Amino acid sequence: MSDFRALKDKVAVVGVGNTRYGNFPETDDYGLGADAFRNAVADCGIDKNEIDGLLVCRIPYYARMGEILGISPRWTIPLPPHGRMSSMGIIEAVAALNAGLCKYVALIYANIGRSRRVNYGGDESPNIWDPWGYTSPGAAHAMMFRRHMALYGTTTRQLAEVSVAFRRHACLNPDAVMKQPITIEDHENARPIVLPLRLLDYCLINDGAVCMILTTADRAKDLKKPPVLISGIGAREAYAEGSLSNFERDFWYPQLQEIAGEVYGMAGVGPSDVDAFMCYDNFAPTVLFSLEGLGFCPKGESGRFVEGGTLQVGGRLPTNTDGGHLSNSYMQGWALNVEAVRQLRGECGARQVPDCEVVQFVAATPCSRSIIYTRG
Repeated sequence: MSDFRALKDKVAVVGVGNTRYGNFPETDDYGLGADAFRNAVADCGIDKNEIDGLLVCRIPYYARMGEILGISPRWTIPLPPHGRMSSMGIIEAVAALNAGLCKYVALIYANIGRSRRVNYGGDESPNIWDPWGYTSPGAAHAMMFRRHMALYGTTTRQLAEVSVAFRRHACLNPDAVMKQPITIEDHENARPIVLPLRLLDYCLINDGAVCMILTTADRAKDLKKPPVLISGIGAREAYAEGSLSNFERDFWYPQLQEIAGEVYGMAGVGPSDVDAFMCYDNFAPTVLFSLEGLGFCPKGESGRFVEGGTLQVGGRLPTNTDGGHLSNSYMQGWALNVEAVRQLRGECGARQVPDCEVVQFVAATPCSRSIIYTRG
């Protein structure tokens, strides 16, 4: 924890950008990444030639991306196409900047899953991620939620509160893919995928790209937009007994509890200080597990906690205010971190959280991470 604490407020996000989300067969991941990069550079107002760090995620060749962008970085990292990479990548960039390995880092994520018909699961034989017979991450999360229902009495109507809140936010977001409001009844009547999960509990696979530009806090002061500081970091792996890849029988609770101690201790805040919550929502139950693990509610009580619009803007804990993976687009955590920055800048229009000063991101996965952002 002491090493993490030394990084508090040392690095800031100074530029963010994204493309539209949808189906774009006319371009590729490099083209989408370049568009997001261009938007992020314009957002912070620097010369692109100042960017000497490049991190790419889900983009095949970092050298090709750098060539297309016309930059020559001295620090580079390519990351694989897994959702847990967003916060892991941001934390790596923080460490590189603090170590003086670069001055400005562009972090670029691109996905062409929709136009290329990429499937997440459904393999005919067991794969390296789920060799015990789960053929998709959705199956593992359905099993976890079934266990949560049995242990704590959680209901699918309570789970519906997650999807309904995020769809409401998407309807307020010009970039979001899904614009049709939904109700709890719509959720309950949706097509079953892997029971107890239904269609509206699943993330949206789309084409699109996101870019974030980070630098040290001292350099951030003179740029176009007010800096957003990275004030807290927490990290823990979940490769313990009882964890079967995407299935974790205790809902990542022990790991998230340890992360909570780190991230809140470093930032000097607690759950009650969080103004907006950005939660990795590959599937709706992950939100419930995250709320419990970080201490927003006691273990087993997340279903009751989210009832009555708790997660909606205007509620007790506005969550995934861009619509999240369930209704904005599945940018695998990256767009949620961009939304955190925009909330702290006050740029979110009708979905803006009033007086937003502290935003937390979390990804509850086998490699769980959390980041707390604050106004610079």
